[in-house]
Amino acid sequence: MEFRRLDLDGVILVIPDVHHDERGSFQETHHRDKYTAGGIPETFVQDNQSFSLRHVLRGLHAQLRYPQGKLVRAITGEIFDVAVDIRPGSPTFGKWLGETLSERNARQLYVPPGFAHGFCVLSETAHVQYKCTDVYRPGDEIAVIWNDPAIGVDWPVAEPVLNGKDRKAPRLSEIVEMLRSV
Repeated sequence: MEFRRLDLDGVILVIPDVHHDERGSFQETHHRDKYTAGGIPETFVQDNQSFSLRHVLRGLHAQLRYPQGKLVRAITGEIFDVAVDIRPGSPTFGKWLGETLSERNARQLYVPPGFAHGFCVLSETAHVQYKCTDVYRPGDEIAVIWNDPAIGVDWPVAEPVLNGKDRKAPRLSEIVEMLRSV
């Protein structure tokens, strides 16, 4: 198992060992001791799973007072997974990175607390599962518009399928004072 620290502090790409034989394959998707040694010591308290169609974009989401770290993977299909640093005072505030996660590459992306998270579906469909370090609190959710020009995420889809909430999300500059007040 490999843990790659990426360009944004705390974001880690997990490349698990996948064992293949005539029956199929096997992999560990979480092992507390190995993940702690790899730089992900958090306790996960909630698991979520979504199903989405091609070009669906979910995000960019975070929680304000109870930020969640997320360990994300595509169980089926392929996604472009994005983390945006929204930690006030961080030297990489407003910076993003993206990784392709798929059932084929079996990679996981750890997005630490203090980051907005989103993904878009590249395959016909995708089942995405993510473990969270805190429970979801609907009244605490915040969002940043997916195409905020100040962030400049290079999404691999020009016209994503969005829900109303994501379509109307504010720019990062519009919520920065709210972020600083926490």
